[in-house]
Amino acid sequence: MSAADGRLDAEGLRAFCLSFGAAVEEFPFHPETSVFKVEGKVFALSDLGADPLKISFKCDPDEAVRLRAAHPEIVPGRHLNKRHWNTVTVPPLPARQLREMIEDSYDLVVAGLPRAVRLRLDRP
Repeated sequence: MSAADGRLDAEGLRAFCLSFGAAVEEFPFHPETSVFKVEGKVFALSDLGADPLKISFKCDPDEAVRLRAAHPEIVPGRHLNKRHWNTVTVPPLPARQLREMIEDSYDLVVAGLPRAVRLRLDRP
């Protein structure tokens, strides 16, 4: 669920990431690091027990720079390719904005999949 103040909490974040077609949650790095994938490709990752809650997601390189400049809570992805990944401290951002960024990440990953897979996921 989302927190009462319109922000996403850990369970709301998990539920949203898993709401996409063929999305799965795996733990390949540490038991506390949730890695959300589609067709074996990562689109988001987070330590859902961390305080403050943070999530990393894939991003178009130009959009990544724009988001970082506009929001101090968005930084280059920690331990990730900083050109293509952002890490967001969740509490300051409204749930709507965070959901849009995560959906963009999912769509970016799906766009790199074979056409037949994209069609099966209903994301041509």
